[in-house]
Amino acid sequence: MAPKANAGKDKLLNDEAEVLQAVVLADSFNKRFRPLTTRKPRCLLPICNAPLLDWTFESLALAGVQEIFVICRSHPEQIKAKIAESRWSKPGSGIKIVSILTAKETFSPGDAMRDIYTRGLVTGDFVLVMGDLVSNIRIDEVVKVHKERRKTNNDAIMTMVVKESGVKHRTRSKADSAVFVLDSKTSECLHYEPIMGYPPSTGAKIPREILATHQDVEIRHDFIDCSIDICSVEVPSLFQDNFDYLDIRRDFVHGILTSDLLMKNIYCYVAKEGYAARVQDTKSYDAISKDILSRWTFPLVPDNNHPAGHLYEHRRGNKYIDKDGTVLLARTSTVGNKCLIGSFTKVSDNAQIISSVVGQNCFIGAGAIVDNSYIFSGTTIGPGCVIERSIIGSDVNIKENTQIDKGSLVSDGVIIGPNAHLEAFGRLSKKRGSETVVNEDGEDEDEYADSEEEEVEAAQDSIELDLGSESNAIMWPLGAPDNEEDEDDEDVENVKNQRFMRLGDSASDLAFSDPGSESSDEESESSGEESDFGQRLGTLPTSSATSLDTPDGSSTIAIAESEFRNEVRLSLERAFTEDHSVDNAAVELKTLRMASNVPLSRVREEVVSAIVERIKIIDGGGAPQRQEILNVVSRWGPLIDKIGGVDPVETVTALQTHCASSERMLLFGQILAALYQDDIVEENDIREWHQSPTSQGLGLSPSVRTDNMKKCWEIGSRMIQQFDEHDEDSESESEDTEESHEDDNDDALDELESEED
Repeated sequence: MAPKANAGKDKLLNDEAEVLQAVVLADSFNKRFRPLTTRKPRCLLPICNAPLLDWTFESLALAGVQEIFVICRSHPEQIKAKIAESRWSKPGSGIKIVSILTAKETFSPGDAMRDIYTRGLVTGDFVLVMGDLVSNIRIDEVVKVHKERRKTNNDAIMTMVVKESGVKHRTRSKADSAVFVLDSKTSECLHYEPIMGYPPSTGAKIPREILATHQDVEIRHDFIDCSIDICSVEVPSLFQDNFDYLDIRRDFVHGILTSDLLMKNIYCYVAKEGYAARVQDTKSYDAISKDILSRWTFPLVPDNNHPAGHLYEHRRGNKYIDKDGTVLLARTSTVGNKCLIGSFTKVSDNAQIISSVVGQNCFIGAGAIVDNSYIFSGTTIGPGCVIERSIIGSDVNIKENTQIDKGSLVSDGVIIGPNAHLEAFGRLSKKRGSETVVNEDGEDEDEYADSEEEEVEAAQDSIELDLGSESNAIMWPLGAPDNEEDEDDEDVENVKNQRFMRLGDSASDLAFSDPGSESSDEESESSGEESDFGQRLGTLPTSSATSLDTPDGSSTIAIAESEFRNEVRLSLERAFTEDHSVDNAAVELKTLRMASNVPLSRVREEVVSAIVERIKIIDGGGAPQRQEILNVVSRWGPLIDKIGGVDPVETVTALQTHCASSERMLLFGQILAALYQDDIVEENDIREWHQSPTSQGLGLSPSVRTDNMKKCWEIGSRMIQQFDEHDEDSESESEDTEESHEDDNDDALDELESEED
């Protein structure tokens, strides 16, 4: 049942007559999803079989928003039609949704904000989001904080919602992140500096006057920017007064914070609970889809409050099958964990669907494999086809024995094959026909598209590619050659930076390979693929000093980190000895981290290490040893997540790394089982850790520690084997849908512990 749209109204407003408004910018103003978006706006692309715009409406409805303005330039008729179909447009929904067509000269969020000012749409404080938001955060609480602040500070014009996370968090963009400098007491944003994946950054330039005029500051590079802003009514007018403001973060926020004339304040709201992320690129599309299927967005999940109104049955392993009974699964077909299958879809004999989403009215041929991919409605995949980590549009026909490699995008209506091979990161669209799509005003909708598609089609003669005898597809270029310099490396859309945004692209060859990236040999060796520029950036001292070496040649960063580790150990010893509460221990650790400005991952490593060493080794092991582990983990395990952003994969990695060089090496499996049973890590986290090269000890020099790393990985292998065996046993039982999947896995872990004993 849909959440009531006005549920948060009484909490938000002292004046019951005041209407909470929201502005949704439907245009993406970039081309990261091309060619999927040549004939459809990004906000209407489906994610888990519901248009992105509907997920955004659901998020705003949870906040008690009563009036929504959808600002759009491209494909306005499609957006209007989709809004008309939305359940929030129906009478009695409690929400008024108005679509606003902006001028064709609107090429940036700044242009859209100026149009909002010209039209006089907003009448008070309003919520500003993009049309690709997926969130269950209670925005009404943020609005309340913003309004209270405005009562005492009329210059507080904006509150940005951010969330703490690990630097390697799956929904945190490496291509487009930022350093936030906050006042520790008020959460005022004092400085904002955008950071890109390429060119890589090794430092942040923080004005000295900020450090001189604010006694306590936080320098944060561990935030996920949710792109949810609570704005005062004067924000659009500030865009109108400054035509240089194009991007909301890079231009507007940066401009306000560096202006000596405007004297306005911007604040951050650090959300402690809830989920929020933008589908900014194909990599985040994959991550957010997996998060929805893993139920991080609850109550917005496929089997409850599905934005498109579909009804799905939630099965073990986070499988979702449409409830209407029209899905036909062949007896010999395989549907793995974290999959969603839409209505009227048929999966043939021996076909495999692995961690994928399949839309409505699709056909998966015999022996076909769909692996970590997204298939939109009406698509046919022929027998023997292999689709790997790709996004396939609506009404696509992939003929038999065709292979589509990772990172590929295939637009609506494309025919490819038979016996074709689309190499990694290929992009296909349908050849343009002679027909003209006309909107209700008699205008050619192609006018809303640029000439890029025409140029691509004209260049096909120079492309040598066999897409099959029946194909109607044209191939889009992959980008500039590797040896060709980008026109503007400082642009976030530069070709190399876009690689950090591509589905299936690790971009590991770009990370710190640039000559301008300064890092020590030791740092490079210890980082590997699991480290990125954000972690090194996080180790900068909290001052604007340029010297990073002491007179004796030692690194000030290394000294500061060593001192920090010692302080953490002392703090944890006090907490253990004096039996502090977990909350108080977490506060002290956060304070230490802010003072030393080290990455959150370092704190997590120290906490995990301290908890492991807290466990007493019981002679004879067995049940007494397991009880000792359970006692320590249940008492102190929650501290791992209380210190900041939740990153369970990083937690398992830290456990493995410490146990590999500890006398408690033999307890690794039992400690991991205890973390699982206390919901600190989940089955999917263990599987993700197990698949990483780091967990397998790859690339490490031969040593006892490396051997122990591999032993831990082997223990993890047995644990995953137990998971799989119990999944198979459970599925072979007769329609036992009431039994808990977690109970099965708990039994598996008990068996594993007994084996270790």
